[in-house]
Formats: sequence, structure tokens, C-alpha cells
Amino acid sequence: MRFFVSRPNPAATEKGFTLIETLVAVMILSISLVVIMQLFSGGLKSNKISGDYLYGIFHAREKMEELLLMPELLPGNYSGDFEDGYTWQASVDLVEEAAETEEEAGISERMPVAIMGIHLSVSWKTGIREKHYRLSTTTLIDKQTIADNTE
Repeated sequence: MRFFVSRPNPAATEKGFTLIETLVAVMILSISLVVIMQLFSGGLKSNKISGDYLYGIFHAREKMEELLLMPELLPGNYSGDFEDGYTWQASVDLVEEAAETEEEAGISERMPVAIMGIHLSVSWKTGIREKHYRLSTTTLIDKQTIADNTE
């Protein structure tokens, strides 16, 4: 009696990946990497833009505080630049109050202070575009200071 032992086909029993499976896996991996790199690049751009605006806001607040602390702030236009590529322009104007009655006009004339409006703009270049950040505020100033400096 003979027993036949069948041997399994070596190609059917080997474990592994076919060439098609490998190519599909590489394509999926490469597409995923491209998407991840684009997201990373977008994050870096957003970080740069955010940093630029942060410096612009810092400079604007610094210059506004400096203007508000001036002992004799007078109406006019002021400008200058910071050493890191940021420039500033400020406009200081007297705010005229519209009096509806003669009594209100008399009260306004007797007040020892006047209202000054300060408009400050900080600008910087990003590539070929120019970006701006603007601040505005009002402050009170002694009318005598204005009168002494306009004579």
C-alpha cells in the first residue's frame, strides 16, 4: 500500500505582499505625506502672519501710550518708524462738541479741558503687500496748554 502525500504548492503557501499591494500601499502613504506636509506648511504661514500682527499690535500700544504720556500733546500729524521695519503715523485732532443749546455751548466754553482724538496706524510690509493695524482713542487736555502753544 502506497500512500501519496500531496505537497502543497509553494506559491500558495508563501506569505507576503504582491507587487500590486505594495504599489497601492506606497501610493496611499505618499498621498498622506503630501497632505500632512501641506497642513504643516499652512501652520507655519499662519504662525508667521500671527507673529507679524502681534508685533504690530505691540508697537501700536507702545506708541499710543507714549503719545498719551506726552506732557504737551498738541493737534497735528506725527510719524516715525521702528527699527524692525514697522512704521507709524498718528493724527491728533481737537474733537468739536456740537452744542444743541446756548446753555450747553456756554458750559463747554467754561470747561478747563478739551477733548483730543488720537488715531494711530502702524504698518509693515509682508512680501509685496502692506499690512496695517489701527488704534483710536480720546483723551482730555488742558485748554490752556493749547492756547499757550498756538500763540
